[in-house]
Amino acid sequence: MKHLLRSFALPIFAPLIFALLLVPHFSAAQEGYQVISVTDGGTIKGTVKWQGPVPHLLASEINKDPQVCDPQGVKHRDLERLVIGPNGGIANTVVFLRNISRGKAMDLPASRRFLNQKTCRYEPHILLVPKDATLTVKSSDPLLHTVHMSGSSDYNLPFTTQGQEISRPMTREGVVSLRCNAGHVWMNGEMIVARHPYYAVTDQEGNFELTQVPPGTYEIVAWHEGWRVVGESQVYDLATQVRVKRPEFSEPIMWNKSVTVSPNQNAEVEFTLGERTPQMPQGH
Repeated sequence: MKHLLRSFALPIFAPLIFALLLVPHFSAAQEGYQVISVTDGGTIKGTVKWQGPVPHLLASEINKDPQVCDPQGVKHRDLERLVIGPNGGIANTVVFLRNISRGKAMDLPASRRFLNQKTCRYEPHILLVPKDATLTVKSSDPLLHTVHMSGSSDYNLPFTTQGQEISRPMTREGVVSLRCNAGHVWMNGEMIVARHPYYAVTDQEGNFELTQVPPGTYEIVAWHEGWRVVGESQVYDLATQVRVKRPEFSEPIMWNKSVTVSPNQNAEVEFTLGERTPQMPQGH
């Protein structure tokens, strides 16, 4: 069952604690991954779908820099923690193989290694970066941003000018939470630093695909960030030196299945997520 953060003091450290707990579960079976020529590999396809009533999720008030952050004057910003398509597909779920030790070379999409800050929003919301590869972050906004990382990476990157770019290596696998420390408290995202290439992020319809998988039986895992706002933490706005309240979220969820891949064949896997469907909290 899903566990919630229960205090306002804990959330200050919670992203770091939870991300560190996740490191062995993302990487334990990935040590010593060997690149081979996959000549008879199969493909794993599937979807992640929502089951049950769609929850009502809180939006965050845009209470700073509205000329840049809210050009259309809507005054609120969806936190993007749970994105459900019209057919029930869930976007931004990370699906990966846990117990794979050999296979194709790293080919994670380059678009998931580049973060843009645009209208005070992180694009994309979920990043997927190979271990020891470089993440590049850009600011398209003409105002102060900081990208504060907690978890498997702990950079705090300041952006003072429009068009500025900063690159940093991601040297430890696991989960990294991204937040802005310049008063834009709604800005949030997550990054997975992966040791092998058998990771995918579901699209807007909840679809995913893993290609060139060597024949065999694997544990396939789905990971989704927590979407419920369970508290607030007080942080300093670096621009104004005033304390502001930033939302804190429920724990991510991980759930798994077994899948068998036959040579040159497709294997189908369907995951279901919902408020009342049984999943294990992260780390199980």
